[in-house]
Amino acid sequence: MKNIMDYTLDKLEDKLININEKKFRARQIFNWLYINKIYDFDKMNNLSKETIKTLKDNFKNDFIKIEKKQEGKDTFKYLFKLIDDSHIETVLMKHNYGNSICISSQVGCNMGCSFCESGKLKKLRNLEVYEMVQQVLLIEEDLDIRINSIVIMGIGEPFDNYDNVMDFIKIVNSDHGLKIGARHITVSTCGLIPGIKKFSDENLQVNLALSLHAPNDTLRSTIMKINNAYKINDLLDAVKEYIKKTNRRVTIEYVMLRDINDKDEHALELAKILKGLNVYVNLIPFNEVENNIYKKSSKERVLRFLDVLKKHKINVTIRREFGGEVDAACGQLRGRVK
Repeated sequence: MKNIMDYTLDKLEDKLININEKKFRARQIFNWLYINKIYDFDKMNNLSKETIKTLKDNFKNDFIKIEKKQEGKDTFKYLFKLIDDSHIETVLMKHNYGNSICISSQVGCNMGCSFCESGKLKKLRNLEVYEMVQQVLLIEEDLDIRINSIVIMGIGEPFDNYDNVMDFIKIVNSDHGLKIGARHITVSTCGLIPGIKKFSDENLQVNLALSLHAPNDTLRSTIMKINNAYKINDLLDAVKEYIKKTNRRVTIEYVMLRDINDKDEHALELAKILKGLNVYVNLIPFNEVENNIYKKSSKERVLRFLDVLKKHKINVTIRREFGGEVDAACGQLRGRVK
């Protein structure tokens, strides 16, 4: 038996028809769940007792739980406990243009990026759709806010949980769901080419971000194991194909690691491989953590890197720093759980 929040509107309509309920009930249920934020079937008072019994017999409606919360300047870091006692993390960031949430898509991650705390926590399983949806709902409730944008960039690789992530997007984007605009939703991948190609055919206005973090295969393979399977040239070919099909710009994520990938030569090489592509580079200050060999690039080095890219006509920004006062690196808070 699946959770009621595992279903997109279309899938819920099909399910209700299969259990001899009316198709229109799906929109009523979505309205209760995502507009009125009523999760108890017994409180859905425009449904008959017979329909409520059918829902109880065919759907779960249990919730994940907030186990811990850390608060910093404009940042809230949540540790969630799942029904099976696994843990995931979510970060809420307050901007002057609204509230952004970075959600997890898996329990652990098998991509093994050496600078990432998530990579130290091996994948146990994919998150179900409801476990992603409830990260949004519970933080909205806890902070009494409206979440305006979502980045699927927490623990896990979204394209390694492709179908559930797509259903999550459909629920939060739906006019009958959380009504978060597609252009305010971003999927971030470390470079699973089959996922990028599949995503390019989804006909969605959702944003794509690629975690590149190095301008050549030799360096990238030392910090990102995924590069052993999917080389940079092949990856950029997939990005070109995505841009051609969707006419959408792609974000290139580049975490700045001191003396590793932050030199002028790296910036020049990055500019060369990205030349002519409809992309922009997002330079990310590294969140230093204990027992990690990597250090944060100096502000001067980041600005120098930015300047080199700009001189070579590459669109580039520096991500505002969040989470210095909390365990903001992906996997850091969960890694403290024994």
